[in-house]
This record gives sequence, C-alpha cells and structure tokens, in this order.
Amino acid sequence: MSYVSGFIPVIPLKNSVLFPDISMPLRVGREKSISALQKALRDNHWVILLTQKNPQASVEKIEDLYSIGTLAKIESFRMDEDGSYSVFVKAHQRVRVVQSRNQEGFFEVQSESVEDRGTLDKKTEEALLSSLRILSDELLELLPGNPRQIKDMIAEIEDLSTLSNMCAAYADIAIPEKQEILEIASLKDRTLKLLDRMQELKERLKIQRGIRDKLNENFQQTQKEAILREQMRVIRDELGEGESGDLFAKFKERIEKAGMPPEALELARNQLKRLETINSGSPEYQMIRTHLELMLDLPWSKSSPQKEIDLEEAEKILHEDHYGLEKIKGRILQHLAVMKLRKTHQGSILLFIGPPGVGKTSLGKSIARALGKKYVRVSLGGVRDDAEIRGHRRTYIGALPGRIVAGIKKAGENDPVFILDEIDKLTRGFGGDPASAMLEVLDPEQNNTFQDHYLDTPFDLSKVFFIATANSLEGIPLPLLDRMEVVDLSGYTLDEKKQIAQKYLWPKQIKEHGLDENTLKITDEAMTKLLTHYTREAGVRDLQRKIATICKFMSLKAVKSTEATLTVDVKDLEEILGAERFSSDMIESLLPPGVVTGLAWTPVGGDILFIESAQMNGTGQLLLTGQLGDVMQESAKIALSLLKSRLPLLDPLVDFSKKDIHVHVPAGAIPKDGPSAGVTMLTSIASLLLNKPVDPKLAMTGEISLRGSVLPVGGIKEKVIAAHRAGVREVILCNKNEKDLKEIPEEIRHDIRFHFVEDVNEVLKVAMGVDLPRWDQLRLNPPGTPLLPAG
Repeated sequence: MSYVSGFIPVIPLKNSVLFPDISMPLRVGREKSISALQKALRDNHWVILLTQKNPQASVEKIEDLYSIGTLAKIESFRMDEDGSYSVFVKAHQRVRVVQSRNQEGFFEVQSESVEDRGTLDKKTEEALLSSLRILSDELLELLPGNPRQIKDMIAEIEDLSTLSNMCAAYADIAIPEKQEILEIASLKDRTLKLLDRMQELKERLKIQRGIRDKLNENFQQTQKEAILREQMRVIRDELGEGESGDLFAKFKERIEKAGMPPEALELARNQLKRLETINSGSPEYQMIRTHLELMLDLPWSKSSPQKEIDLEEAEKILHEDHYGLEKIKGRILQHLAVMKLRKTHQGSILLFIGPPGVGKTSLGKSIARALGKKYVRVSLGGVRDDAEIRGHRRTYIGALPGRIVAGIKKAGENDPVFILDEIDKLTRGFGGDPASAMLEVLDPEQNNTFQDHYLDTPFDLSKVFFIATANSLEGIPLPLLDRMEVVDLSGYTLDEKKQIAQKYLWPKQIKEHGLDENTLKITDEAMTKLLTHYTREAGVRDLQRKIATICKFMSLKAVKSTEATLTVDVKDLEEILGAERFSSDMIESLLPPGVVTGLAWTPVGGDILFIESAQMNGTGQLLLTGQLGDVMQESAKIALSLLKSRLPLLDPLVDFSKKDIHVHVPAGAIPKDGPSAGVTMLTSIASLLLNKPVDPKLAMTGEISLRGSVLPVGGIKEKVIAAHRAGVREVILCNKNEKDLKEIPEEIRHDIRFHFVEDVNEVLKVAMGVDLPRWDQLRLNPPGTPLLPAG
C-alpha cells in the first residue's frame, strides 16, 4: 500500500533505525534537518527517515545514507528555545530510494514501497511468533526492573511482522545489524536473522548477570567479615584488651566541651556513632575519624582574651612598625575607633591596594598586634578552584577543608586577623570560580553561617577581622569589591625610603647576618646613592634585597678583617653591587623635536614614558607602534585630528596629505592602554610638525577630547612621585586634577612647578610657546588660509 507519492523530504538519523509500526521521539537540531522538517510541516507531514552510514560524519551527499529506510508521519512537534525541534513520528512502511535531489540544502527523494516477499504457512508463522515471544520473555527476565507490563503487551501481538519490528526496534543490537534486518524483504528471513541476534544478546546478558551476582556475593562476604570483626572488637573491649573504648570516650568528652552550635553538635555525635560501628581497618573509618578530629580542633567558642582597644597603643605600634603612611595609619585608627565604640569588629573587612613592597601585609601584622589577636595569612595568588576556598566534598579520596577553615584551625581562635593576600590574583578555572566562593566569606550578612563542603556544617566567620591585599582593583570582580572597604597605599618618596632604610631595613639586615650596628655602618651619601642609582621602585622590597647583598659582602670582610668597625662608603657600592643601574636623573638634557615626556600609572606604581614621533613621505597615514591598546590608539587619532584642523591656520605650509606620521611608545614588549597619554601624543606630533623641541624636564598627563578639552585622569599621586624621582621639574595637568595634589608630599610639591590647563591650546603654549587658534576661530578661517589677527 502506497501512502504518498512525489518527492518527500529526508531527515537523516545518526544512531537509530526506525522500523514500520513503531512510534519514536526525535530531536531535530542540524540546520539541513530543520529545513527538511519545516518543508514537511508545510506540505503533508510525511518524511523519509534514512540512517547515516557513518554517524560521526556530516551528510554531504545522498550516498552517505542507506538507501532503504522508513516512511513516517509527523504526529506532533515542538520548537525548543535553542531553535531545535522535538518531534514525535510514527513509521508506516519500509521504502527504497529511487531518485533524489538536493533541495534548498536538504535532500528530497522519490521512493518505492518495500513489501514483504514470500508467504508463510500458518504453522511456520505460529512457530516463529512463539519463538519471538519466548526469547523476548527470557531477555526481559535478564534485564533489571519489572517486565510484567511489557510481557503482557508482547503476548497480545498476533501479527508476526509487527512483533518482529517491535523486537528489532527495542533490542540492544548494533545499528548496522538493525539496518541489515530492516533491508531483508522476506518476513521469514528477517525474523530468523532477528532471532539469531536476540540469542547473542541473551548470552551476553547472561554473562553480565553472572558478573553482577559474583560482585554481590563478594560484597556480602566482605560485610559478613566486617560484622565478625566488630564482634571480636567488642569482645576484646569487654575483656579490657582494646583501646577503642578509651578513644571513643575521649572523643565524646571533647564533643561535649567543644561548644559547638546545635547543628554541628548533632553532626559530631552522629559521626562518633558511625565511627563506633565501623571496622578500624576500613578506609571509611579513617575518613570519618579525620573529619571528626577537624570538628574537634576548630575553635567553635574559643576567642582571644577580651580587652579594651587602646588607640594610643595601636598608634604607637603602627609608628614602630611603619614609617610614613600617615593617611593610611589614620584610616586604620579610625576603623579601630569604630570597633571600640561598637564593642565588636563584626563586618570588619578592609582591602589594602598598592604596589608591591609598600607594607600591605605587614600592616595586617601590626593590626593583629595592636588588637592582641592571632595573625593568619593565606595566599590566594593563582588559586583557580573554588574547592580551595570552600573545601572538597568528603566523597573524594584525599579531600581537605578549604583554606579559610584550615586557617581558622591553625589560629586556634575564632576571631583572628585573617590576611587574604593577593586577592586580585584569583583566577577562574575548570574547577569553578574562587572569587565567587569568596563572596560568602566576605559578606558580613551571611558569613556567620559559612558552609565548608568538607566540614559540612555552618561555621561562624563573623568575628574574624578580614584584611585583603591587592596590587590593582582590575582583577577583583565588582560584587567582591563591593563587600570591602578600600584603603589605597601609594609608593614612598625618596626621603621616606631613606628613613625606612636607616631605621628599619638596615638594622634588620645587620641582625639577620650576625652583625651589629657597631660592627657595620653605612654613610649617608652611600645610602642616598643606593636609593637613587641602584633601585627605582614604588616600595622597598628591592631596596631590602640590595641591603642584604651589602651585608653578605661585608660579613665575609668582617670575618677576615681585624678592624673593629667597617663602613660602607659610596666607592664601595660599585664593588658590591656592580655598575649603577639608574642615573640620578633619568631625564635627558636635550630631546629632539617629536619626543615628549609623559606620565603613566602601573599596578606597581607610577612611571615616566617618552612618546616619540617621526614623519616620512607618504599618503597621510598614522602609524602606531609599542603595543598600544584600543583606547590609546584612539587618543593618537584624536590628537592628529585636532592638529589637522588647527595647525594649518597657524602655519599654512603644514601639509598632512603627503606625509606619514609614526608615533611610537618605547618598551614595546609591555602592553599599554588608557586615555591619559592624549596630551602627550598631541604635543609630540605638534613638536614634530612645527620642528620645536620640548623641554625634557616637562612632563604631562591628561585625556583630550575632539573639541580640544583636556580631561582629568587618575593616579596623579603615583605619576607625580615617579616624575620627581626621574628628575622632572614641571608637570602639566588638567585643572580638575588640582585637588589631587593634596595627597602628594609637601617636599615634592615644593620641587615641581605645576601647570593646570583646560584646553590643548594651553598645553602647547606651555610646552612650546605655540598659541593655536581657538575653536571659534575655525569657523572664521577655513583650513589652508592664514589666521587673521584678532579685531
């Protein structure tokens, strides 16, 4: 019987074969298959289902599909959110492809029906039907679950063709073998082939069932041995021959005295009960015991001795441990004052931001000493798995608690000063996002019920004084940053570094190298040269290494020398540390036109950079090099556009169309970005085009707009300190940045002359004495005409 004629859309099947009289759900997700399905839905809902010869490959031609499949009708369909379709089809008859065509990216075929060949006498048909039923029942008995309903359904099927199609469709047979059965036209041969495959499946299931039974038998034997060992343990305990009774009694006593909250107490008691019933040789025994010991070691109710916060003592400790940082110390003392008034430090979460070596971590130590609390430090640099924060689940072998709970256990008190070092270095990996796990730790509203996966019960972190440290805000997610109070630590001035070296670093290194201050001294001139010629950093970490190198060198000299006192002088530095690494004045005495000094901010402090411009014959292109980011490239384009619109009015001979301009920012291996180099780029290009050099001791920073305005930028303190360190004596800033000078030390403000501007005209006037036309003059004088005098 023929159901439909003409060309019918084809839907390829990857891992299934559909037999006549069988209904099946399909998921249609490939673009070509969706097109074929939509065509069928527009017509009469008929499709032909052909199985792919290679399920891993894409279907490019009709020969990639078997030529015999099934004609099916779409009974229902639903479009899913991802654009794919969930379809329910019913197969009606086997068909063979006669002719095909590629229609709009999918295949349509004309087919002919493949009818059953040959006739069966009644006895043969009944025999084959009975064999199928019996073998189906035997297979169902070997499968898990309740097969009663399926058996009843099979018993009701009287048609051999229908039953063979059903068994072939649902039996666990390889796809090529199913396709082979589908293609057999003779009902008798098809049924015999199916019986042969079902018999093989039966033998395979028997072997699998035997393996399962053997495993169950071994498990029961192991369980039996565990029960017998437990009975022997109890008998030994009754006879006083075992130590387990004492161990469990000690655990029970510690549980009752630990001061746990009700939920944790119940978990500890349950773990102890489980421990008492498990064989001590079992791996689970050790897992439970380790977990129970962690619960008993945690300071659930143990806090540091309560004492009144002494602000004078705290201020004294901060001054003893750190030189300078007056603003930072003030912020810390304000925070301690609030804690004193509230009688608690719940919700105390600080974030120290600053370059390496400025004292962020050591400030945490000083706070702990001032409060009389334990100090715990956890390094978060490179952590990429949230299990490092929340702990591993105990189902894993080698599971451990997270770093937070481990740190609390190490402190032995539930209210330590907890340093989260390098929090901006957290990275997201395949194991999860540790920064997201930190949200619960640093949220005062919910960290009183912090849930560690290994501990598996809430722990109160609300009494912990958290202090996080970071070099930059860029690596910290905003939701995490929102939970912390940010305290900025900028770099040290030369005078501050000198005081730190003389009062802290030099005495410390002398002591660590087995010397004393009477044995080894350093002149004031040598210390100054060490700071200016051998180190250049925002902090003092490199300075400390250099002082350690000096002490090592002089230690050997002290052992060999008979002199009572050794002195390190300026002339000794080159012998100890080698040639000078930096000149006292980084700024060159003379720069050619096109080279201008700019100021930059980095995560490790401020820095200076030289922006260079050159011109050559060309077509008016702008070339940018030095690993510049998108924002910095846009600043260069704005600068060139401003000069193209204004310079011809000042000098009609300036021709942009026949010259290429190349702007380069040295240190090409380092990526650079940001808008603050806008004024520097504009001045560099203008200096080149007008052939006017710029004083190298004049530095500048600021963003520019297309209408010529100079806009404020950040990092002013770090930039100005770096400029002063490099020998800059004049700085151009946006007038809106004038308020930021309050944070700069007075001795630096006294040495540098500041020019505050609001337009690029003022920038070029200060830098080169050039007075560009104002924006309102651009309408009076079109480009290419000389500037008319005012009035």
